[in-house]
Amino acid sequence: MNVIVIGGGAAGFFAALSCKKHHPESSVILLEKSDKLLAKVKVSGGGRCNVTHACFENSRLAKFYPRGGKKLKKSFYQFSTRDTVEWFERRGVKLKTEEDNRMFPVTNNSQTIIDCLMGEANKLGVKIQKGISISKIEKKENGFSLIAGNKEIHADKIIIASGGSPKMEGFNWLKELGHTIVPPVPSLFTFNMPNESIKKLMGVVATPVSVKIKGTTLTSNGALLITHWGMSGPAILKLSAWGARELHAMNYKFEILVNWLGDKSETEARNFMETEIKTIGKRQIGNKNPFQLPNRLWLFFLEKNEIDAETTWNQLAKKSLNKIINTLVNDCYKAEGKTTFKEEFVTCGGVSLDEASFETMESKVCPGIYFAGEVLDIDAVTGGFNFQAAWTTGFIAGKLGRSSPS
Repeated sequence: MNVIVIGGGAAGFFAALSCKKHHPESSVILLEKSDKLLAKVKVSGGGRCNVTHACFENSRLAKFYPRGGKKLKKSFYQFSTRDTVEWFERRGVKLKTEEDNRMFPVTNNSQTIIDCLMGEANKLGVKIQKGISISKIEKKENGFSLIAGNKEIHADKIIIASGGSPKMEGFNWLKELGHTIVPPVPSLFTFNMPNESIKKLMGVVATPVSVKIKGTTLTSNGALLITHWGMSGPAILKLSAWGARELHAMNYKFEILVNWLGDKSETEARNFMETEIKTIGKRQIGNKNPFQLPNRLWLFFLEKNEIDAETTWNQLAKKSLNKIINTLVNDCYKAEGKTTFKEEFVTCGGVSLDEASFETMESKVCPGIYFAGEVLDIDAVTGGFNFQAAWTTGFIAGKLGRSSPS
């Protein structure tokens, strides 16, 4: 049997390895259109590769996927986070869990993951060809014909792991096969705030904060990073993922409300502050913030509310106290635009989830074709979840419908 895997990313590699493992007699050829293999693996996690997330309960894991979670829940029972950890460790790559449950190789180097995948491909006999872009797939009586430029390639089975595309045209070749494409829009992006002075605090991290998109039900919490263009960090990235379609519809012009105290209400903040003032009343406001916020951020809030940093707490007027409390729990900023990560871009959209069986990853529209990774309308929040979906769907697709255990 001749199997062609389209896409040299995480999902494509894992699908090819799984296929060769489950069907050792088959010829498995992996095609990558660029000259780079595993490009996202290389840059993920700041070059450390956020392999997966230490969430070992499948039903909970599925909740980190704005699109595809319900379908993936079943798939995780075939290949889970625990299976990912064991797969790499059996091949000499130990993973470590960080405070936020993201998992990285102990080497802190994405090349470790790349070397492992490449080494396994070499060991199993997966053939890899770079610089081959498939423009068309034709169904034949005895399989499929793949068109790449002037070249025609025969396949008995095809695994498509070509990743997301920022434009609808990137899915035309799959649409021609009869698949429904959910229009792609960016997911996982940072908020640009060209007219907000908070940008001067770039590099400051506040955690945990709660962020809400004004006029919607979209909320998120976690760490927030202030950048030279606006706001980023897990709290923002999670919000961008869950709100991908709504924010696209708003043309990325919206207001966010930030509660810098996380889940504290205005009443709780006021009670806490009034209690604290009894103890710190003689201290200067600029030198003592009761909520242990980053100092630069605290001074920014005082400046924003025209409060003299040298004023002592027991001299603070009630009006000024109200203003600072409101800023802490209900701070408003205007976002105008987004910034996506070039090599790490994630889209929501792709092949409709209704057109793939998540027990086998086979196309319901075109049997003999299997899907893996972001080519499907699957995406997750940041933290290793997108890679876990790639490992899971790649592993299942590579079985080509075989129900035997791994």
